[in-house]
Amino acid sequence: MISYDDRDGYIWMDGALVDWREAKVHILTHAMHYGSSVFEGERCYGGNIFKSMEHSERLIQSGKLMDIPIPYTAEEIEIIKKKIVDIADSSDLYVRALAWRGSGTDMGVASENNKVRMAVAAWEWGAYYGEAKFKGAKLDISRWKRPSPETIPCFAKAAGLYMICTQSKHEAQSKGCSDSLMMDYRGYVAEATGANVFFVKDNVVYTPIPDCFLNGITRQTVIKILKDKGIRVIEKYILPNEMESFEQCWLTGTAAEVTPVGQIDQYNFEVGLLTKEVATEYEKLVRA
Repeated sequence: MISYDDRDGYIWMDGALVDWREAKVHILTHAMHYGSSVFEGERCYGGNIFKSMEHSERLIQSGKLMDIPIPYTAEEIEIIKKKIVDIADSSDLYVRALAWRGSGTDMGVASENNKVRMAVAAWEWGAYYGEAKFKGAKLDISRWKRPSPETIPCFAKAAGLYMICTQSKHEAQSKGCSDSLMMDYRGYVAEATGANVFFVKDNVVYTPIPDCFLNGITRQTVIKILKDKGIRVIEKYILPNEMESFEQCWLTGTAAEVTPVGQIDQYNFEVGLLTKEVATEYEKLVRA
């Protein structure tokens, strides 16, 4: 494995292409101390970023929700991302766009006087869950809950909101799991640490209502795939013990793509036909 700070190539930063190893920020960057950054994770297939404009628009919206005004339009961000993809050594890439409060005259909680900076990088990244993408991931249940919308800007893709996700995933991996399933502040099933979740029972698909976590772009794409197939999709509040009655389960996300789940805590699922069909049709769609 190559360290992410020691690679060949270029990263776009603040209007210029910078040598990968020189893409640095000062230790007193506000985002490093207070989590004042937003980002997007995108996949590029055959030289084309899937749902690219939707990601660019969401990045800007996340900035607005976090009071981080991004100094670029969605159209300008599209040009930047294309430039990074065009100079990459591969046509299948993971693309990371990041905007943050930099260093400046503010170093307390407030940061209005600190310039908003932006960078875009891309690299080759295989299956997020490794072999679990084909065999079925094993998930722990996190002790952390997705917070109430009254406590955080939960619809922003903001770096600080992932702290409990990192802790949850570390704990899950220490138990031999691929990831962790999180409940929301009310105790309903919410999502994995970086992916939305779907369940199947009697050929009907169930997925949590995204009212305190991201309504993922991949999630929306998969729901459309299912509806186009004539599959009924029910968005509802799901209690943990309801998982016992579900037959299949999968995760969706830009990194996760469509990954089957074989086990969540004591609940077991088959990697069934519908799961495989959705994964196959998603793969065809992103490479169309």
